[in-house]
Amino acid sequence: MTNNDILKKLRVALHLRNDEIIEIMMLVDFKVTASELGALFRKEDHPNYKECGDQFLRNFLNGLIIHKRGPMDKPIESDK
Repeated sequence: MTNNDILKKLRVALHLRNDEIIEIMMLVDFKVTASELGALFRKEDHPNYKECGDQFLRNFLNGLIIHKRGPMDKPIESDK
């Protein structure tokens, strides 16, 4: 299973639109355009197909965590 397949399955399972995925990527300061995103969802034999790299998928998953759960709380510093 490729990263493209994983991304497609997550998009379907979570009912995400392309604009929502772009917003999720912006949560981790990873800029992606609608046309770049569309290239990831094309079939492998399409001339405009683009392979989804590990970095893209990793950033999407990190952004998805923030999108669903919110940003991480800052650690509480204790007085020593």
